[in-house]
Amino acid sequence: MRILIVSDAWSPQVNGVVTSLQALLGELRGLGHQVKLLSPQDFRSLPCPSYPEIPLVWDLWRVGPAIRDFRPDCVHLATEGPLGWAARRWLGKRRLAFTSAVHTRFPEYINTRWRWLPLSWGYAYLRRFHRPSQAVLVSTERLRGELAGWGLRRLALWRKGVDTRLFQPRAQGQVPVKPVFLCVGRIAAEKNLQAFLALDLPGEKQVVGDGPQREELQARYPQVKFLGYQHGEALAQAYRQASVLVFPSRTDTYGLVMLEALACGTPVAAFPVPGPLDVLQQGVSGVMAEDLREACLGALELDRARCAELAARQSWRVSALEFLARQSLLDGESCAQLAESAAGS
Repeated sequence: MRILIVSDAWSPQVNGVVTSLQALLGELRGLGHQVKLLSPQDFRSLPCPSYPEIPLVWDLWRVGPAIRDFRPDCVHLATEGPLGWAARRWLGKRRLAFTSAVHTRFPEYINTRWRWLPLSWGYAYLRRFHRPSQAVLVSTERLRGELAGWGLRRLALWRKGVDTRLFQPRAQGQVPVKPVFLCVGRIAAEKNLQAFLALDLPGEKQVVGDGPQREELQARYPQVKFLGYQHGEALAQAYRQASVLVFPSRTDTYGLVMLEALACGTPVAAFPVPGPLDVLQQGVSGVMAEDLREACLGALELDRARCAELAARQSWRVSALEFLARQSLLDGESCAQLAESAAGS
């Protein structure tokens, strides 16, 4: 099958959306499918104001011809940004089917940065974008219920996975002398990182990641080690050497870093909110509490081998097969029409 995925998020960005799509593309190609990704790397772009690491594509008139030239059997719109909208318009004018996904809590993120914008506006934006989609893919049943409550329709489950070949437990005996509390993710307001940095904890705090708040927070908390972005084996080693992964976000739809940490045997401390509630088993793979310090200290006592065992059940291959099953919601006639239209327009 010829599969086209359109995403405004792609490397060199480092976030859960990019990680998910990179894993998905690799698995789909391994299963024998022809996959093309349309991303900002294929177009001209400008840096997003206040978020320069996010590129905003401006030569959007090239999106339609790119879809047409690939002649896809199915199209998936991964993000609701400029590229996603351009592809949606091109497909809509030709009455061609597509699937889409909700990867982030966009309304909550916007509300965190601009408090005067109500959540209802953000969800109206999501409803408008996803209304024509044949299937709107979400990562958890909890998120599906929440989005349905905001009026989104045709919601389907697409669970995420973890690279268990890369993220593996540390060797027995490699125990840090003092506790290491690690936070991994974008250093931005919506990640609520300050809730972690302000905690009085024994041992050492480390932050892996970067973002618009790094300079400010690094100056405010000089005792914390800010390690910047880490990738591949270096990231896996950061998880392995940590005693606890602290996940302070209250707005993530899932939180892939929690699965990565668990695969390395590292338990998680988090607030009892969507994301952690969907990934963690309370008292087994993590501790969730409104008192984040209490959760951090409680997570120190958890069985690391059990954490790794639970994470190993969620591979990216299983996730990719679930994605393919959701594409089958585009019936054969819709796929044929898409391929015919792409060939002739």
